[in-house]
Amino acid sequence: MKSPDRETVSRLDQLPNIGKAIARDLAKINITHPRQLIGQDAFELHKQLCEQLGWRQDYCVIDVYLSAIDYMEGGEAKPWWFYTRQRKEQMS
Repeated sequence: MKSPDRETVSRLDQLPNIGKAIARDLAKINITHPRQLIGQDAFELHKQLCEQLGWRQDYCVIDVYLSAIDYMEGGEAKPWWFYTRQRKEQMS
């Protein structure tokens, strides 16, 4: 699968690892365009989403956010589980 051009991508669900459900969740916390991910903190986004929903989302959502933020900030497209180690290290 070819990675989208991060300069012209306009929908969150066009990003690697972001499906329609994650895009809807991001919209709930006012992230509606891929460029809005630049400079964001995946842990803070997860916290905001949990507060918005009223329950804790699985921590693997942080991995997805880390992957999308990294991609939009110029990183290679990698599977979301590549970021699990980073998340666990930051949470310990």
